[in-house]
Amino acid sequence: MADEKKKKAISRPKAMYPLRARIDEVYQNSIKAVQAGKPTGWCMVNWWEADPIIMAMGIEAVYPENYGAVCAAKGVAQKYLERSDSEGFPSHMCGYARNTIGYTARMNDLGRIPEEAPMGGMPKPLFLLGSGALCDTRFKWFQALGRYLDVPMWTVEMPQPGVREEMMPGAHDRNIKFMVKELRGFIGFLERLFGKKLDWAKLEEISNDIIEMNRIWHETNELRKARPSPMHSRDFWTCMTGCLYPAGDLKVLIKLYNDLYIELKERVDKKIGAIENEKYRMTFAELPPWHSLNIFDTLAERGWNFVVESWAYHPPKPIDLSKVSDPLERIARFTYQWLSGYYQNAMKAKEWWGFFAYPYMDFVKDYQCDGALLHPLITCRTATNHLYLIQDRLMQTMKVPSMIAEGDIVDLKLFDAVDVLRRAETFEESMDHYKEIRRKEGFEW
Repeated sequence: MADEKKKKAISRPKAMYPLRARIDEVYQNSIKAVQAGKPTGWCMVNWWEADPIIMAMGIEAVYPENYGAVCAAKGVAQKYLERSDSEGFPSHMCGYARNTIGYTARMNDLGRIPEEAPMGGMPKPLFLLGSGALCDTRFKWFQALGRYLDVPMWTVEMPQPGVREEMMPGAHDRNIKFMVKELRGFIGFLERLFGKKLDWAKLEEISNDIIEMNRIWHETNELRKARPSPMHSRDFWTCMTGCLYPAGDLKVLIKLYNDLYIELKERVDKKIGAIENEKYRMTFAELPPWHSLNIFDTLAERGWNFVVESWAYHPPKPIDLSKVSDPLERIARFTYQWLSGYYQNAMKAKEWWGFFAYPYMDFVKDYQCDGALLHPLITCRTATNHLYLIQDRLMQTMKVPSMIAEGDIVDLKLFDAVDVLRRAETFEESMDHYKEIRRKEGFEW
């Protein structure tokens, strides 16, 4: 009965389920592609910088970072983490990396996909696509896979300047030109590897579809500003997969996201919330504990509605790209907008951590959050080192308290769900106190 009650604590949008099914399709299609002799690549999440090119080349992409989340959620990651440790890789390394290395080492031993691999597993790739965005481990672990996979690797780069540096005259356009040059190099790599030319007309169509899909997804998340908020973070993390890891028929994905938008718009109009009693509106940062998402059901029973979350998983703020004729420049500007879209507001506020810490200041204000649940990761500096700054800035600028819950994205042993839920009860007192403080100081919420 308790489990049944938890499942009902969050009202899941019906349109979420077909989007959720896309995760299964990605892995099933990659296996079918290998069986049919089609090219398959393992790809880092690259925020659409390389994805349109891969799709236009007819390559089936598999995303090991997303697969690490799948393995954690399905309860099979520990086997791969332990194998990675036994191979001599440090246990404090990125959980996604450890999961991939352990999985690949086991697949190399067996000569096939391991039988316990969820959703059909990841088939052996013909190439690896790394990304230089955000952290060094992301491409270094793909280099380390050379122990087990004799396949070529390419790394796409993305400039990551500070707020003041990005605002220097000409800096933005120079960064776009750099990215376009990188993409041309990547196209040449794929054309040489597979002995075929890129279909530029197809690239044009795919890039436009990705931009449109993310526009709808952005507008869908804007609906979550309503009181009560119509969608919980649990459904965001499920639905974001189609946009962040694009694959398959994008026209179908666009329709699925549009269906979700229509359903949430109806919820907003009828004042239907994702949880029955929205007592606390919450933000979450950064990467969630994929192995323990059921804690959000328990918190929902206490009235916690997570209305906005993980900045890096959100689509970029829409910009007008209609006058950009070169599809590579359009892709570069779209991707770079994801990174730099909050820089101008950060500059005005003199908050220099523009692409990591500052977005949460916008989020908390725009979504009128009562508190933040911050998830420092023992295995990820990049998603951790700014969280204590966020805690400070939210309190100093908006009188919004934060709760720290240390853990990991993949390794269940590093996360204490019982302790998190115990401390959540005390944290509610802090949120109630600062609600009153904000009221007295004239805040909008």
